Amino acid sequence: MLSLFVPTKWMPVPARFGAVLWLSFLLAVVATGVFFSTIDPDVLQPCVPEFPEVSRTAAYTIGFFLFWLLTAASGVLAVAFTYPPASEHAYETPDVDD
Repeated sequence: MLSLFVPTKWMPVPARFGAVLWLSFLLAVVATGVFFSTIDPDVLQPCVPEFPEVSRTAAYTIGFFLFWLLTAASGVLAVAFTYPPASEHAYETPDVDD
């Protein structure tokens, strides 16, 4: 099982998802800005002939979500391969002497 879904003592799973989604969102904003500053969406229309004609705003939105998906996928893989899987003793509570 990927270590992304296994809680560890370093960082809980929801915090990992939050970190990945937030950083990938910021990277998608930058990537969208750089990409569409250099390439006009109307120039891309002939590259995808079966896709219906969309407005510039729709092209920017689709591009942003594709960049967000790409950066989130790479972030999830990075976190999954960085955090080691939890050991058998990760779920045990320490013994407390009364």
